[in-house]
This record gives sequence, C-alpha cells and structure tokens, in this order.
Amino acid sequence: MLQEIIAIVREAGRIVLSAHDVESVTRAKEHNAANLVTAYDEAVQAHLREKLTALLPEADFLGEEGEHDPLTRDWLFIVDPIDGTTNFVRHLNYSNISVALAYRGEVRYGVVYNPYVDEVFAAEKGRGATLNGRPIHVTDHGLDRAITLCGSTIYDRRYTDRSFAIMRHLYDRTMDFRRFGAAALDVCQVAAGRADVFFECRLSPWDYAAGSLILAEAGGVLTRLDGTAADPREGGSVWATNAVCHDAWRELPGE
Repeated sequence: MLQEIIAIVREAGRIVLSAHDVESVTRAKEHNAANLVTAYDEAVQAHLREKLTALLPEADFLGEEGEHDPLTRDWLFIVDPIDGTTNFVRHLNYSNISVALAYRGEVRYGVVYNPYVDEVFAAEKGRGATLNGRPIHVTDHGLDRAITLCGSTIYDRRYTDRSFAIMRHLYDRTMDFRRFGAAALDVCQVAAGRADVFFECRLSPWDYAAGSLILAEAGGVLTRLDGTAADPREGGSVWATNAVCHDAWRELPGE
C-alpha cells in the first residue's frame, strides 16, 4: 500500500512541476488575501482523489480544496494537494503533496513529497520512517541546541499574539529558528533531524496528518500545544518535536 501511494503522489508531483503562468490561475479563498488556491491545487487534488479512491474504494476522501463529503467509513485519505501554496505561487520551491491514510482515526500510512528536490518522506505504522527509501530519525538535541521551525497562522490573525509570544519564548531558549511556509514539510524536517521543534497555533488535518506518522516513526512526538493528543481528522494547534524537547510545551506562553 505504501509503495502504491508513493507512486500516485509522484505522478501528482509532475503536475506541480509542469506549472506555468501560475499567478493567472490563482485566487484568494473566502476573501482572505493570504489564503491562496490555484488551478494546480485543484488539478492535483482531482488526480489524487481519482487514483487513491481507486486504490482503496472503501475509503473516504478528505482534501483541502472544495466541499467535504460526510466521513462515514473506517478508512480515510487525508490530502493536501499543494501544501505551501503561497510558496508555489511565488516560485520558492518549498511546497509539497501530503497524503495520509487513516483507519478509525489512526494514521497507518503517510507520504509527504517535495517534487522540487525529489524528496519523498514516507512511513507505515510500526515500520519506521524513510526519506527516499533510507531510514530517518530525529535528533537527541536538547532545547538549547534546537532549531525551531514555525508557522504564523496567517489565515487567522486571532492567533498572532500567541504565535509571536511562543516564538520569542523559544528564540530565547533555542539555537535559532526558521519560517518556511509549508507545515507538512516542516514536520518532516524534524523527523529527518534537520530541525528539532515545529509549532503552529492552528492547522487543518491535511497540514499534519501524514507528517504526524512520519515523525512518530522517526522517534519524535506530535501533540497539541497543550500536550494533548492530536486527532488527524480535526484541526488544531501542533507541537512537533524530537523526544527530548517535547516536554517544553509545559512552559509555553498560554492563550
């Protein structure tokens, strides 16, 4: 199943790489100038819906774009066709396709693919995490040696003050921070040991469902910012770290 999903996601990556005149097919969602969607997001999602539901017809499909059907089945594909759409529109080459397959709310398979650098992060529950087929693992760095990745929850400005308060808190306690703009890839960077902490005050399920399994299989931990379990079918805050840094959530600035 994992290899089949990887093959389908790689096919979708070719749609991303074929993009041209992107700004002419870009619009803002829900009158929010920061929340963009392009015709390529929609084309990738249509491709993934067709291929993935053919692979597992008994699965529901939850994708970022368009209306969502009621979720009534045990199996569920959770899909972000292009995570980091603003990066995609601006040709920053830090975007990804993210696919999770969950059973009764537990992610069993996860694939996150950055077609620009041809990197496939993948995991099957209980079998470890890989990058282009090679095993990956989180670091054992403490907070003082950590690189922090973050999102700024730009789609919902109600979280702005807390986002920057947490960032300042971590800035004072860690080695440095980065803001790249694609949550699924950021979680995978922690899984691969390239960074040690990622947080964002509000994400949708497709932003982190696949990455949550990849991180867990690489020895890391993903929860809410209050340390509680994250349901991959529901949105919420995300605190994704190596095992050493995870308890630092206890000292994060509150609401």
